Amino acid sequence: MRKGFTRKPKPDEPGTPGKNYITPGGLQRLKEERHFLLTRERPAVTAVVSWAASNGDRSENADYQYGKRRLRQIDSRIRFLTKRIEAAEVVDPERRRSAQAATRAFFGATVRYANGAGTERVVSIVGTDEVDLERDHISFVSPLGRALMKAEAGDRVALEAPGGTEYLEVLDVSYQRIEVEQFREPPGAEYSAQRSPLEREST
Repeated sequence: MRKGFTRKPKPDEPGTPGKNYITPGGLQRLKEERHFLLTRERPAVTAVVSWAASNGDRSENADYQYGKRRLRQIDSRIRFLTKRIEAAEVVDPERRRSAQAATRAFFGATVRYANGAGTERVVSIVGTDEVDLERDHISFVSPLGRALMKAEAGDRVALEAPGGTEYLEVLDVSYQRIEVEQFREPPGAEYSAQRSPLEREST
């Protein structure tokens, strides 16, 4: 540990990004979800709405009312995904970095650190659309991500937590491929419900 050095993140660091910083895998996941909604889920829900509308009084037609509400949700999600994709600034963790940049924690870094009790943990710093706590993928604007940003092995950083300030020792910083979980059709999707069990098993 470098004695006498304790890094505390500034209140506005790294700040709310104007661009959507994201890894290649994270961007692909967003695109896959949008593609599913546009080409499969929305057409399936539209078909249900059209069928329900043909059944008479729409004001008391539960299928019609639910379908219209679901369409609004889908369209809202598509707009959100489109904005995130258009604003995407892809940062590949595997790209070559200069000597100093390769040893400090920036977006895309995988960091091993220890808390005050000596318990070690390894986290990868990713975009806000890629957070996955089960895989230890944390956002670069989260309290932990902000604390680790720009640190290198041997640094002692301050994590501002609800229970108080916790000091962490950075043990290692590396850059490697970050595996993002692939997009999967959500349970209860209308598209899935309209297919036969055999068709669902084949996808």
